[in-house]
Amino acid sequence: MTNQNKIINRCFYAFLISGLTVLMIGAIIPYMREERGFSYTVAGSFLSAYAIGNFSASFFSPFLASKIGRKKTIVLLSSLVPLSFLVVFFSTSATIIFIVFLAAGLGRGAISNINNAVVNDTSNGSSAKINILHTYFAVGAFIAPFLTSTFINFGLTWKHVLMTTIILSITGVIAYGTMKLQDDYIKVEKEIKPANNKYLKSVDFYLIGFLLFFYLGLENCVNGWFVSYLQDTGVMSATYATNLVSIVWICVIIGRLTCAYLSKKFSKKRIILINSIGCVSFFLLLISTTNIVLITISIIGLGLFLAGIYPTGVANAGTLIKGSTTGMAMLLAIASLGGIIMPQIIGVFADKIGMSGAIGILAIDVLIMLILAIVNNMRKVIE
Repeated sequence: MTNQNKIINRCFYAFLISGLTVLMIGAIIPYMREERGFSYTVAGSFLSAYAIGNFSASFFSPFLASKIGRKKTIVLLSSLVPLSFLVVFFSTSATIIFIVFLAAGLGRGAISNINNAVVNDTSNGSSAKINILHTYFAVGAFIAPFLTSTFINFGLTWKHVLMTTIILSITGVIAYGTMKLQDDYIKVEKEIKPANNKYLKSVDFYLIGFLLFFYLGLENCVNGWFVSYLQDTGVMSATYATNLVSIVWICVIIGRLTCAYLSKKFSKKRIILINSIGCVSFFLLLISTTNIVLITISIIGLGLFLAGIYPTGVANAGTLIKGSTTGMAMLLAIASLGGIIMPQIIGVFADKIGMSGAIGILAIDVLIMLILAIVNNMRKVIE
């Protein structure tokens, strides 16, 4: 196995752990909120803090890497994830928990930035490779709610789930620490700077960035609030709701592998459009019914069509930002803003009108995403 393949495989594993960590937050928040008496607004602020940290990584991690190198940067920042959750394990202070969620988000953002950049550069912007990378994230995301409900059913608590997450996050840090990653990207960026800077003046770059902005707003709300939403409908148990979110991520795995295959036959823009249409259709069905069968069908469809939007969107911009860690970071920063704003909005409205009503506000987010996908599909293919 070549060193490049070893690096990519470690990126795949680290993204699997990252997916587990992100979804674990949404899975444990209902239990933590109930035990510690936090309001929906306070719990929503934790999700937003995590997203703010993720956003900050888009600026901080490239800067730090320019000083100490990519490997030291990713080892250092990914270590913030287990350390932050260790504090959450012991602390009951909303202020302290908010701060450490910022730190955990910073670590998660660094993982996302560097993993996407490395795989994009190594694969020459291959939609298939990036979809596979994000499939590993989906595998981790699938495991998280299932693991939570299993622990709870065996009489354990959310703290046991969190400790398991801490241990697994440490193995991700070890994976980064043992890979032979050359810190030569600064030299590469200087050599191809004129070509890389074209993304700053590209309509396509910002179009894709804001499409991912609205996508990530939806995804973070699915990750953070859907267990609470499904419980709030009153038509299913907490266990069924938690396992249903796991089913979403089984569908995401299937969807991303399917998109990796279809990327050889269809353009990236067309795949994004088809996924966006399916996503809107099943989301509207989901929020318009309280029938448990239709909700289940909606969740499955939503997972299938959510799957390919983000990785294919990143690949869609891949030619514009190839070789530029800063370009990748900027693209993901635009996307991350959506993940910061929407969870907090949903939390505030949930306190006022209930979680079921608050989730309906996401329909605006989803419809704007569809409009941007249509415009993106009409644009000239990026070469």
